[in-house]
Amino acid sequence: MPIENPTLRHIVNDPTLSFAQKARALSLEAENSLDYPSIDDETRAALEARVICDMYEGHAPYKPRYVLPDYEVVLKNGSEWLELPPPQTLDEAINTLMIAYHHVPSVTAMPVFIGHLDNLLLPFCDGVSDDALYQKIKLFWRYLDRVLPDAFMHANIGPTDNRVARAILRVDAELKQIAPNLTFSYDPEISGDDILQLAAENITKCSKPHIANHPLHRQVFGERGYGIVSCYNALPVCGGASTLTRVNLAAVAERSAGLNDFLTNKLPFYVDLNFRLTEARIDYLFNQSGFFDSFLVTEGWVDETRFTAMFGIFAMAEAVNILQDKAGAQGRYGHAPEANAIGHEISRQLEQLVGAHELKNVWHGRAMLHSQAGLSTDTGLTPGVRIPYGTEPDPVSHILALAPHHRHYASGVSEILTLDETVKANPNAVVDLCKGAFARGFREFTANVGGNDLVRVTGYMIRLTDIEKFNAEAGSRTNTTALGAEAADCTSILKRKLRVVASELLAGTNQ
Repeated sequence: MPIENPTLRHIVNDPTLSFAQKARALSLEAENSLDYPSIDDETRAALEARVICDMYEGHAPYKPRYVLPDYEVVLKNGSEWLELPPPQTLDEAINTLMIAYHHVPSVTAMPVFIGHLDNLLLPFCDGVSDDALYQKIKLFWRYLDRVLPDAFMHANIGPTDNRVARAILRVDAELKQIAPNLTFSYDPEISGDDILQLAAENITKCSKPHIANHPLHRQVFGERGYGIVSCYNALPVCGGASTLTRVNLAAVAERSAGLNDFLTNKLPFYVDLNFRLTEARIDYLFNQSGFFDSFLVTEGWVDETRFTAMFGIFAMAEAVNILQDKAGAQGRYGHAPEANAIGHEISRQLEQLVGAHELKNVWHGRAMLHSQAGLSTDTGLTPGVRIPYGTEPDPVSHILALAPHHRHYASGVSEILTLDETVKANPNAVVDLCKGAFARGFREFTANVGGNDLVRVTGYMIRLTDIEKFNAEAGSRTNTTALGAEAADCTSILKRKLRVVASELLAGTNQ
């Protein structure tokens, strides 16, 4: 007689979960009933203590964490496996993408990257009026949110100013959906100020899009290109990330005698353990799962040589403050120059340690350092290199404190600048703040604006009204509402300071 599993029974009977959400939860439980990939006792102990972390990706990595197909291949060639001919019209191109998305896996079981949509769709827009384009994009946008209701799903536009990008920005501001997430790649040599201004106006209305510093990302990823996916992760197109593991810097600092011991002994030790974890998960994916025998590879949607490994860190703020306390120093991270300098040195050391470790089955043979945006259960720990919620200084000081970190985190680093709703009357202030941040070396510019229902958690979106309904035990049709509600309860994301933008041009000067 089978033994009753109370966790499975709870999932099946949970009235707040939709059918699809129950199926996803049941599949995770089934995967986690398998043995974990083989790791040594030292690594396992660090994982169980959560000094290092596997992001709860599951015990059997049978798919990469993040997959970034080259959708141009699909639109050019169609798909033999899916019996799809190459599309000839805009309707057929959108329909082909809609079908393709259902066959792209990720850690969320939904696509985290849906392509550079303006570049993909522009070739099909000849003879399509602006009004018809708007109507088709609006229906497409509704489809994405209703059928793939996950705020980690991410669309990209830019760096050119074009009619598809403008239609997407218009629809996104109008519908104010949590999905898809959206990034505009900005290049001062290509984009022009008009579309940057439009993106800034959208931010004041719906806290989207992210704005990516295209010249910096292009230096890393070259002509084949990159995509911004999930929260704000920069990864190779036609590849992705096999896994994301991370180191809890606060836990490392707690185990250190002081700054020198942290940098010289403890940090290298736990970096090495995290690499052992990474290697075990990648080995399973490439050598046991069979993923790279799929039609996604044989038809050229993805190339197995373009999958990287993301080496994440978080709790930089708490680590620096712990080390300051051990030294009897008063300065706090994000505010005191000496504390900020410690953080910058830790990031520099991390880049050296990660860059020195060669990996098999990884793009360019090296992992990519990542400022990880946290989990909803990271109580008392600040995501990545961010400044703790509720203690943020004015926006310019905020940017100046964090900008030196950005050069080290090629696979993603982001701060959310939370602005008072008075900025809605002056979107130019957002433009100036973004330009100033990019002049100082920011890879990504992201802002929440007070008074908006749609807000960012760690990078993904939630609606505050959805959180209220979820907390009233009504459930939610979107997969990420539960994570947002948990994050609001455990990590104080709703206590971020609302700041008035003032002297925003200072971020781009030597003052």
